[in-house]
Amino acid sequence: MSQANLFTANLYEADLTDANLRGAELNRANLSKAILLGAYLGKAHLSKANLSEADLSKAHLCGTHFIQANLSRANLSEADSNEDNFSGADLSESNLTGAHLLGALLRHAHLQKACLRKPFSKELI
Repeated sequence: MSQANLFTANLYEADLTDANLRGAELNRANLSKAILLGAYLGKAHLSKANLSEADLSKAHLCGTHFIQANLSRANLSEADSNEDNFSGADLSESNLTGAHLLGALLRHAHLQKACLRKPFSKELI
């Protein structure tokens, strides 16, 4: 599905584990409660998309556009989010534990009660 046009698609609770959505057009799509575990979304467009309660853990994002997207209560733990654009996105109560946010743009993003912790390391014991 690389570079697929899924503008306004309803993917509510869809299982997209390990899916290749590189460069996909997902603006305004409904991905609420979708499972995107390990999915590749590099350079995808998800502006104004609904990803509330979606599982994006270990997803490969890199350059993805989440402008004004709803990611409230989403799981982005250990996601590779380098260079992503979260401008105006709702990340409230989301899990960003261990997410790689190098160069991510978070201007006007809502991060109320978001978890931004580093993952637990057994090496510290």
